[in-house]
Amino acid sequence: MAQRTVTIVGQGYVGLPLAQAAARADWTVHGLDVTQSLVDQLNGGTSHVDDLSDADIQEMIDLGYRATTDPSVVSESDVVVICVPTPLGDGGSPDLGAVKGASRTVGDNLSAGTTVILESTTYPGTTDDVVKPILEMASGLTGGTDFQLAYSPERVDPGSKKYGIKNTPKLMGGINDASTQAAVAFYGAFVDEPVAMNGMREAETAKLLENTFRHVNIALVNEMAKFCKELNIDIWEVIRGASTKPFGFMKFTPGPGVGGHCIPIDPNYLSYEVRNQLGYPFRFVELAQEINNSMPRYVVDRVGELLNEHRKPLNGSDVLLLGVTYKADIADQRESPAMPVAELLRERGANIRFHDPMVDTWKLESGSVVREASLEDAVKEADVVVVLQAHESYDLGKLAADAKVMLDTRGTAPAPAVRL
Repeated sequence: MAQRTVTIVGQGYVGLPLAQAAARADWTVHGLDVTQSLVDQLNGGTSHVDDLSDADIQEMIDLGYRATTDPSVVSESDVVVICVPTPLGDGGSPDLGAVKGASRTVGDNLSAGTTVILESTTYPGTTDDVVKPILEMASGLTGGTDFQLAYSPERVDPGSKKYGIKNTPKLMGGINDASTQAAVAFYGAFVDEPVAMNGMREAETAKLLENTFRHVNIALVNEMAKFCKELNIDIWEVIRGASTKPFGFMKFTPGPGVGGHCIPIDPNYLSYEVRNQLGYPFRFVELAQEINNSMPRYVVDRVGELLNEHRKPLNGSDVLLLGVTYKADIADQRESPAMPVAELLRERGANIRFHDPMVDTWKLESGSVVREASLEDAVKEADVVVVLQAHESYDLGKLAADAKVMLDTRGTAPAPAVRL
């Protein structure tokens, strides 16, 4: 039996780990991307994502993986998976520019008998109403007859040591049963539990429900953190106590805001579609967005209060930010709440410094921030230290003892640090 071939469009945080999984399952893998420098980097054996090392990329190359900017590889593929970004556009609407562009590229090179799968997070109906017509118009083929079409939401947890593509159940839904089964056959080669859904819209919406659930519950504890402080209640002890319940409770913790691609963005797709199709708001999502977006300003207000207690103004004070990525122990800065925190501090006249073991350079809209070379000296010299991301390499006990004042937004540093 001839070796099967897959083209994965987009070689980022989603597409590259998928390419690795397929290569390890004896698929011939083409990693199609529009950025030539990234393609050259990958073919040279260098990774650009946290979850894959340079050795992982070299292993993929040894297994036959090649990155390319040549879309003609689509024509020789049994399966094509679209894993391109879907950011928010103007007014909070989904920006499907990359999905549409990728669909046109795939359609222009599509052969009969191919299975096309969309993984990019989007609003319900995108696969059927946007991707399918573009593929059909560009290729002259008919979806569900000449080629199969399905949706399978990505479930990548960057930096996770427990869950990867193989042991995370994978949802998929097609435009017909044959399309669903074609997607199951592809993912079943390397995913322990492929889960067939009754339809594409259900698969698209399931992804949005997952992240809306997190978004709303994070907003709940963020709002509780605010009023618990006013009531002189330790929110972290409250959460610790509630977490001992073995049923009916799931632990969420407050923080300086939400980051990454998923939580700050995905629920807006659902909110957008509800307003667009039904004409009324998805109130839980919009309220959660309002609360979570307020947290960077709340953090800055708390910094100002702590400095005031030490008879120092925020204006002119040296503020050291520790951890500027959106998640601990990864280098990903997408939608990190550290950015609005820093911008607000600058607006109020603070002198911003930062340290992050995962980040060498940090650029804000207002300009770059210099990375402190010596963490120990920077902590001792700063008027206040703000823990925005508790990377495992930080000895927060020692850092809290050395700091003049420390505000811990993650609830992991011991006294004398002050928790959010």
